[in-house]
Amino acid sequence: MNSSLFGITWAAEYNGLWIAVIFLLWLLVVYKAVLHFKVVRQLTSGRSYNNILAHYSPLKTYLKTCLLLLGIISLGAALLRPQWGKKEEVVHQMGRDLFIAVDISKSMLAKDVTPNRLEFAKQKIKQLVNTLASDRVGLILFAGSAFVQCPLTRDYQAFFMFLDALDNSTVASGGTAIDQAIQQALTIFKSMADKKNKLLVLVTDGEDFSPNLSSIKESALQEGLHIFTLGVGTPEGAPIPLFDPAGKQMGHQKDKNGTVVISRLNEQLLSDLSHKVGGKYLHATKDDSDVKKLVSLVQSYEKESLEDTKIDHYQEQYHWFLLVSLMCFALEWIL
Repeated sequence: MNSSLFGITWAAEYNGLWIAVIFLLWLLVVYKAVLHFKVVRQLTSGRSYNNILAHYSPLKTYLKTCLLLLGIISLGAALLRPQWGKKEEVVHQMGRDLFIAVDISKSMLAKDVTPNRLEFAKQKIKQLVNTLASDRVGLILFAGSAFVQCPLTRDYQAFFMFLDALDNSTVASGGTAIDQAIQQALTIFKSMADKKNKLLVLVTDGEDFSPNLSSIKESALQEGLHIFTLGVGTPEGAPIPLFDPAGKQMGHQKDKNGTVVISRLNEQLLSDLSHKVGGKYLHATKDDSDVKKLVSLVQSYEKESLEDTKIDHYQEQYHWFLLVSLMCFALEWIL
């Protein structure tokens, strides 16, 4: 973090070690000067300098010492990168807009991946967002219905804050309606008429009870929405844990016959969905190969102009201190 002193912002506090060296050098010059004048006094013992030391000038020695000290101080100040005088700069940003829709239905608590599907999905999303770097991302949550948890942003820390808030206490009851997540993304992109590339990543186990998934596929195709699906879980599946209000597991979900329900990854549904709208299905893996493939697919789309950002920054002024330092050293050498 930059600090401010005397109305000047010092942008390179990390050069503190060099400043310590500069300070020791400054003390050495002071010590040498004091020692010099002490020796001169002992040699002259009150008599005229001209009678004892030919061509010696105490004023000249004093000036050379002052120039050295001022030059060293100026050099130390330059190393700290002094800045002042704010200047506004408009930064034109390029990138892609990508919505990530996360399934928060109860089946996402199944533990056929570690520690469970939801936490595993969050790890994958973080890898994806960090790798994309310059794109805007938004977060959609869906189960029986869908809503935007985080609008499109380049503030990844804010995005991760919303993502980290997802746990077993935020999981929704009821079934999963993938069509609702797609519809939410379509609604937002429709308000962005000049948008060329509309990208959506669905992170889900593929269990779906959508009443009109077929028709929403057609809408996505007509609107040019490219949907990539990331399947979380295994085809073998796992039971769905149930938790009490305190967050303690109290068993597993059962059907009306009392049989434990096994939730399985529905890869066929997710593959068909992505293929229909020109996207691609990927199975979430333990390594990062899935994320690399997904990043490559997203980055294959052309970057577009995003909103311009105005940035206020201080202007660099270290060159003035460096100039004073060089002038002092030059004058000291001439004298």
